[in-house]
Amino acid sequence: MGGGVMSPAPRPQIGKLKPIWEAPPPGSKMPLLETFRLTKELVQERVKDNVIVATFGNYAFMDFILTWVKHLTDLGVENLLVGAMDTKLLEALYWKGVPVFDMGSHMSTIDVGWGSPTFHKMGREKVILIDSMLPFGFELLMCDTDMVWLKNPLPYLARYPEADVLTSTDQVTPTVTDDRLDNWKEAGAAYNIGIFHWRPTDSAKKLAKEWKEILLTDDNVWDQNGFNDLVHKQLGPPVDDESGLVYAYDGTLKFGLLPASIFCSGHTYFVQAMYQQLRLEPYAVHTTFQYAGTEGKRHRLREAMVFYDPPEYYDSPGGFLTFKPSIPKSLLLDGEHNLQTHFTLVNYQMKQIRTALAIASILNRTLVMPPVWCRLDRLWFSHPGVIVGSMTRQPFICPLDHVFEVHTMLKGLPVEEFGPGINIREYSFFDNPLMPAQVKDSWLDVQLCQGGSENCQTNVTNTRGVLRFPKNSNEETLKKVLSPLKDVKVIQFSSMQDAFLGFADKTREEKFRNRVKRYVGIWCCVDGHDPGHIYYDMYWDEKPDWKPLPPQTREDDQPPW
Repeated sequence: MGGGVMSPAPRPQIGKLKPIWEAPPPGSKMPLLETFRLTKELVQERVKDNVIVATFGNYAFMDFILTWVKHLTDLGVENLLVGAMDTKLLEALYWKGVPVFDMGSHMSTIDVGWGSPTFHKMGREKVILIDSMLPFGFELLMCDTDMVWLKNPLPYLARYPEADVLTSTDQVTPTVTDDRLDNWKEAGAAYNIGIFHWRPTDSAKKLAKEWKEILLTDDNVWDQNGFNDLVHKQLGPPVDDESGLVYAYDGTLKFGLLPASIFCSGHTYFVQAMYQQLRLEPYAVHTTFQYAGTEGKRHRLREAMVFYDPPEYYDSPGGFLTFKPSIPKSLLLDGEHNLQTHFTLVNYQMKQIRTALAIASILNRTLVMPPVWCRLDRLWFSHPGVIVGSMTRQPFICPLDHVFEVHTMLKGLPVEEFGPGINIREYSFFDNPLMPAQVKDSWLDVQLCQGGSENCQTNVTNTRGVLRFPKNSNEETLKKVLSPLKDVKVIQFSSMQDAFLGFADKTREEKFRNRVKRYVGIWCCVDGHDPGHIYYDMYWDEKPDWKPLPPQTREDDQPPW
């Protein structure tokens, strides 16, 4: 390097993207907001093979967005961009080294409830974004933030170079059994705009423009319905005999349906595990078909071990409580799958979970929920137990939000009325590769035994081993023996049956009952009855004549608390 001549700074190689997750140098200043304006030049910096993968959201969805980005970068996909709907998110992503642009919509940073006016405004943002980006001349894979990529989708999309638009759907019965596009003649469900791929063709641009105009002139049109109505203006004939593409919209748009078995909805992935049964590799999962808002979506992704939580999530102060659920074979498999057998199975598990919640509350530990087995699916409408033609197996491990009100469990209920909060974790928690060894290695097995029998004592000698503990212990015994074990990260009970006699303090018990009664939701729905839902009851066993029946009148339509 002699000669003392300074070489010019190396220019970024054309086609080589700036690495993601490379934070700006410490002490550097935040660039001006206009630097992040959406322009062709800004997008060009992230494009590869003429494709850009995009999502957008506000600060409330920061953890979803980081999960979305990390899945893509882990898959080697770096041609991505995130639209920030508020400056709080924009700044946070910039400092983490995530490519971001300003959507200038100044949305509130709080969560947006499904169907609310703000939610509908968010829907307009999506179509405005597509209409703005297509003229730049790049292919656009547009995604909602509540989905994750499990496999690089770009080679799949490249198999259909003729397609103007490829979209995911809410299809719950398979129309193909391999990885071809779903059959447009058989797929009757809504086209879902949570994952769709646009090419910058004239007909795609025309569709985006007309879709935007419809949404901006009528506030009451839901963005997805507007898209479905337009595409269905004409559907057919097929583009050719092979591809599975169809002429749609104005008769020139070449349109295809991404197969629901591998571009999964919340039903085909979490309930049917359709990809598993067909021995296919899933590309994506979108957290649709669920019942507990944003918390429910997050919990489902955690159950599937595809959500990225910070290290402290896996090492909670106070430690964890877990237990081995026991379910007789007859409750799972005997008899037909009907309301009675479903509720008998769920209620049997619910009682064990109730006991575990009480012990977790007393010991101030975070409860790792067991998997919950169901015999019937849950939907918004009446059905015969499972969707006819779907691949739902019976029984199946159902997502927690099928039975429990996950959002209620995770939000802070007032302590004065409901007693102390009880933190929970998903059933797959200890299987997660992000679980640190020092937590799993600090483990105590509590084996229940008959009080007074030989070797059924409560003095702990080995904190790494086994503790034999009397059945039907009261609050005092639990506290005396297990509360001092602060350094043990995980306490696992061999069973929750007859594990706990009850609270010493009646006020505390009343508050606990008030709390956990609100933890369970509804099953839906019985055919030919309005209302058709049936309330789960956390204390079903205290009502000798309890039966799984829907409310008999509108006036009876009250939860059991």
